[in-house]
Amino acid sequence: MSKYFFPRNYIFFFLCPILMVFACKEIDKREEDIAKIEVDLKISRFDRAFAEASPSDIPDLKQQYPYLFPKQFPDSIWETKMKDTIQIEISQEVDKVFGDFQKETDELEALYQHIAYYFPESKVPHIVTLTSDVRYDDRVILTDTLLLLGLDNYLGKDHHFYRSISRYIASVLDKRFLVSDVANAFSKRVVKYPRNRTFLSRMVHYGKELYLKDKLLPNYTDGQKIGYSEEQIVWAKTNEEEIWRYFVERDLLYSTESSLDRRFLDPAPFSKFQLELDSESPGRLGRYMGWQIVRAFSGKNPEVELKQILAMPADELFKKSNYKPKR
Repeated sequence: MSKYFFPRNYIFFFLCPILMVFACKEIDKREEDIAKIEVDLKISRFDRAFAEASPSDIPDLKQQYPYLFPKQFPDSIWETKMKDTIQIEISQEVDKVFGDFQKETDELEALYQHIAYYFPESKVPHIVTLTSDVRYDDRVILTDTLLLLGLDNYLGKDHHFYRSISRYIASVLDKRFLVSDVANAFSKRVVKYPRNRTFLSRMVHYGKELYLKDKLLPNYTDGQKIGYSEEQIVWAKTNEEEIWRYFVERDLLYSTESSLDRRFLDPAPFSKFQLELDSESPGRLGRYMGWQIVRAFSGKNPEVELKQILAMPADELFKKSNYKPKR
């Protein structure tokens, strides 16, 4: 036997660390390039401007922010709001949590640097912070030129403003999810909802949105990206194989039953397997599983660019992913 012969497994374990080093260097170089991208990020603190204004300032505010002052409302409405004790308390609580907003500003700038890298044709919107009387369904509103952020929706899950809100909703009303929510709003503009109505296609759709966050928010935890606590992420990872087996054995992947959205894709306190473990599970596990499928595809096909992945039909992506949950 030649002294230069190596068993296959030996070669694999010899090469694997080398390949990982090269991959890490490539990622580091990419992040260095992204950090050098200049973005024209403009953030206006309307919430503070309104809190510090007097009735005589209303004409100036209306001129600066016409989209926040519907013409059908007289100035007396805004004068009353300025003096409203609840509005004053909301502004004070926002100030306690966010202060000068510098940390969030830095994170938003990093997000838009990543967006500019992967989507150079995309424009940076004018970001306007405001208070919205805790309209959590509209906490982030993104248009072609504007990004409105309702900061009173990010005061922390146990804040007294949220006592009447369902716990699974309140759990994501925390400032650590703010930039992730902005990334999510952007993803909905670039990841088209599928016409194919199978459960698999919808899972993969949400999986693409979450995979996009992997690229745009590389330093965020998986929990921040999907809106889970760390305990929920651990539960999902630990039970990934069992979840997948449940989907496959019940022939759910190609089902078009709309009830599967409510059970596994829509926001909910837990996923609905109709088993005893339901109460232990986090909601939206179908999205989590779609995420793992897209990650598996990317890992096996590193040459495929991000935009190609986002545009790929779910069936094709799934078949080429060779997805197998970790044991």
